[in-house]
Amino acid sequence: MTAPNLSHEDVNDAYSRWAPFYDAVFAWVMRPGRVATAALLNQTGGRVLDVGVGTGLELPMFGPTVKVTGIDLCEPMLDIARKRVESHKLGNVEGLLVMDAMDLKFPDASFDAVIGPYVLTVVPEPERTLDEMARVVKPGGEIILSNHIGAESGPVAWFESWLGKRSASLGWRPQFPWSIVTDWLARRPDMEFIERRPLDRIGLFTLIRMKRKAEPAS
Repeated sequence: MTAPNLSHEDVNDAYSRWAPFYDAVFAWVMRPGRVATAALLNQTGGRVLDVGVGTGLELPMFGPTVKVTGIDLCEPMLDIARKRVESHKLGNVEGLLVMDAMDLKFPDASFDAVIGPYVLTVVPEPERTLDEMARVVKPGGEIILSNHIGAESGPVAWFESWLGKRSASLGWRPQFPWSIVTDWLARRPDMEFIERRPLDRIGLFTLIRMKRKAEPAS
């Protein structure tokens, strides 16, 4: 199943509007995914690509051994992230760049881990974004996602369908079927599924972990 249409222009326009208010509106509700991701990475350290870093809410959560490069499509969001890096004196943040998540300008196997905090519901082509994440992570490295997974039936599914008609103005898709992830994994024998677990009691957001399989010894 493919995701409903959403263009780069929709996303950039929406988040340029959201930027001044984003932290106030979303910081608390999306905090569990950021905390869980940081806890995992702080155990291992290494070079990490943060796809959809936005205003950088998770950046102060990473320890000094986690060397982070963040990318986002929206310059106003990145401007806030840069101020956060400066105010918190985050020397482990190696760069914050305007970049398309579906066309990452990094060589293959550049990062020990790739994270996507709430990004798959935002990008026009989630599968292409996952392909790019898998390309730039090293063999043996993890992709860690926090994401909303749409309800399959019932009142919540109906509400998400109604809200989904407003995806362009929201800048994200309320409808996001789990099959997008499972179908992608089925096409990627080089990827290993690790876990899916809820990040809150009502199941609004989910943590997803997968690993690029290590290359066999020659």
